[in-house]
Amino acid sequence: QIHSSKHCSLLSREHSLHQSKDSIFFRDGVRRIDFVLSYVDDLNKEWEKKLERRKEFESNLQKAGLELETEDKKESEDGKIFFVKIHAPWEVLITYAEVLNIKVPIKENDIPPMVENPLDCVLFPLRLTEKVMHPEPDYFTAPFSKDKQELFLINDESTFFSPSMRNRIVNYILTRCPYGTEEGKKKFGIKRLLNNGTYTAAYPLHDCQYWKKASDPNCDSERHTLYVEWARFLRFYKEQPLDLIRKYYGEKIGIYFAWLGFYTEMLFLAAVVGLICFLYGLFTMDENMSSKEICDPAIGGEIIMCPLCDRDCEYWRLNTTCEPSRYSHLFDNVATLFFAIFMGIWVTLFLEFWKRRQAKLKYEWDLVDFEEEQQQLQLRPEYEAKCTQKKKNPITQEMEPYLPLTSQAVRFCISGATVLFWVSLIIASMIAVIVYRLAVYAAFASLMENTQTLEPISGLLTPQLATSVTASCLNFVIIMILNFFYERIAIWITDMEIPRTHMEYENRLTMKMFLFQFVNYYSSCFYVAFFKGKFVGYPGDYTYMFNRWRNEECDPAGCLIELTTQLTIVMAGKQIWGNIQEAIVPWICNWWGRRKARNNPENLYSRWEQDHDLQTFGPLGLFYEYLEMVIQFGFITLFVASFPLAPLLALMNNILEIRVDSWKLTTQYRRPVAAKAHSIGVWQEILNAMAILSVVTNAFIVAFTSDMIPRLVYYYAYSENDDSPMSGYINNSLSVFQISDFPPGKKPKENPEDFVVCRYRDYRYPPDHEREYTHTMQFWHILAAKLAFIIIMEHVVFIVKFFVAWMIPDVPADVKAKIKREKYLTQKILHEYELEKLKERLCQGDKQATEKENPTLFGI
Repeated sequence: QIHSSKHCSLLSREHSLHQSKDSIFFRDGVRRIDFVLSYVDDLNKEWEKKLERRKEFESNLQKAGLELETEDKKESEDGKIFFVKIHAPWEVLITYAEVLNIKVPIKENDIPPMVENPLDCVLFPLRLTEKVMHPEPDYFTAPFSKDKQELFLINDESTFFSPSMRNRIVNYILTRCPYGTEEGKKKFGIKRLLNNGTYTAAYPLHDCQYWKKASDPNCDSERHTLYVEWARFLRFYKEQPLDLIRKYYGEKIGIYFAWLGFYTEMLFLAAVVGLICFLYGLFTMDENMSSKEICDPAIGGEIIMCPLCDRDCEYWRLNTTCEPSRYSHLFDNVATLFFAIFMGIWVTLFLEFWKRRQAKLKYEWDLVDFEEEQQQLQLRPEYEAKCTQKKKNPITQEMEPYLPLTSQAVRFCISGATVLFWVSLIIASMIAVIVYRLAVYAAFASLMENTQTLEPISGLLTPQLATSVTASCLNFVIIMILNFFYERIAIWITDMEIPRTHMEYENRLTMKMFLFQFVNYYSSCFYVAFFKGKFVGYPGDYTYMFNRWRNEECDPAGCLIELTTQLTIVMAGKQIWGNIQEAIVPWICNWWGRRKARNNPENLYSRWEQDHDLQTFGPLGLFYEYLEMVIQFGFITLFVASFPLAPLLALMNNILEIRVDSWKLTTQYRRPVAAKAHSIGVWQEILNAMAILSVVTNAFIVAFTSDMIPRLVYYYAYSENDDSPMSGYINNSLSVFQISDFPPGKKPKENPEDFVVCRYRDYRYPPDHEREYTHTMQFWHILAAKLAFIIIMEHVVFIVKFFVAWMIPDVPADVKAKIKREKYLTQKILHEYELEKLKERLCQGDKQATEKENPTLFGI
């Protein structure tokens, strides 16, 4: 590999006259293309200004030491686009490697590898070859220094810095290069030039076409290797080549795929346990006494329920909800409680083991001493451009731009008001969906009682379920529409705040987007879980929303099945829509470009044109990937007690997600600029917060949304049948209402069978009691049991969580030892190098002193 670049150069020089344009070198075949800029020479009113900016910018790039080569538009496939190829020579690379504190090899790692895992033979089918998994030897490294070049293992200057390091250095120069003064302000940076149309694109090149290797067998074809070994769906069962991903795309993208892969591995355990809990519910469905009583014509068939809406709805028999009550047992059973507790512990194990995995990656990828200040805390070019006032930095003692406090306050107020407005908009849209539910509920109830055509599915499709399904679909559409607009608003208001550093920018945008998405995706689930059916009142005194629409009631079998429906539709819909957006949309956009790449000879369709026709993986590309996964993480933790199959759905999605993300990155997008990151950043804190919140939400779901606590209270305190303790539960859970007590205007229009009483779901005294229609003592017993359960479950799970977190160290012991060993050896090597230099200087000084004392000895 050392001489591969030279070999490529010689081959290219030999064939310079008939050179393939599918090349990553300048016309001389020697200098590697590190970056490409493109522009269209349009003759509009801005033409002269753009030309001036380009001349100034390219002149300053050359002054900075970069070498440029322009491809005329006549050479391009469409005859319209100019391409400026950029090469960073050795002097530029070593200067900026020192500025960026890039770590480079000083000695091959002599620490013996870890002891082989005894399960390796079992896991062998999942492994990739050693060359793919570890494309480079392991080295001890140190920050590069121009004055100590002989200390580093520089075998070949052309290959010493990897292509990802080179494009990072060139991008750093591009983002800070000035191009003139406009309106009295100094203007600089490629981002501004892209925004104002001076250039149309700026990107580093892929090293080859993804579907075939580069024509020279000695040249790297890492893109092709990634496509063959990683980006194809048929490789879904294989491990990911993380070191190769990191080498080709940089640490920031590498750490995302490491996290996604680890999350998917951990989901496997949760999916298996969730599936077992679901199967338990399935196999015990026929033994459920509650659904047996509801379905029994002698019990459920004789219980007349109060109308589901005022005036238009009729009385109905309880056994019409037979099928939904049977299916609700799939999710509302004792295994639900076990699974909720298990997931509270699983989430802690996931987060703690990820910290250990992250610590191992930090060591392996030379990120141990990597401080965010080196990269992320550098001032954003936009901040430097927009802040005209300067003050002294107390640390560096240098003058740097700053934003006055008054300006910051105004910007934060506007930003906060905008976020608040959009969150209010989501809540308003959720209220609108609730109003829809209340408005159509009566219509569905009336329609289903009077329409014969619905008879074949009337057993499954109750008014509650029909309302829930249609409202969930409507809610999902609203979620997607609001997301579309808010994403753009969030970026706009974050830009307006002018964050000082890249880290600040990402953190602020993350918190805005996550807050919005949290409310957007989860508000409807929170409504069904904690509000629906809780504030209904009773037949003589129903509660109304806006004094018009009667509040919804839960199904006689409970609200949990409706929460499951809501969760499934929103979660599955989001995953399907996300994969369509991620895979199909870029594929369609690139379809024409790919046709040109396959149909035109290489000498007409150059490497830079092929990449130009691909989609752009912007600076927020990874942000959206993380956001998607964290929202999914919320679905499988916050509401998992209502749907044990959620981790299985997430697992199947993530197996597809890894391959979709890798496929689109390798085949559909331009090569992103390499960036460093030593962790998943602020997302770790968000995951920790959701893990704590999930314990609370699941405790409340088991207590208030499921029927478990009322059943347990009945079993231990109110059951009168020792042989079958749960028999009579349904009758016990339904209160009696005398039809003659209906207020005027609320009573059903028709009562063909002259019913005297009807039943409703609550614990209230009957009409002939002295405390009629007030809550019975059983109601208070159940409420006390629910609150006691929440306190006990939360404390048990939190104690176990914190104990597990305390037991598992964040950094494995062997990694700590390796870090100390590497630091010691690196310091020793640097010390010996300095000592050697000192000896040389002293010898040189002694020699010069001797020459001065005895000039005749040396013939002077």
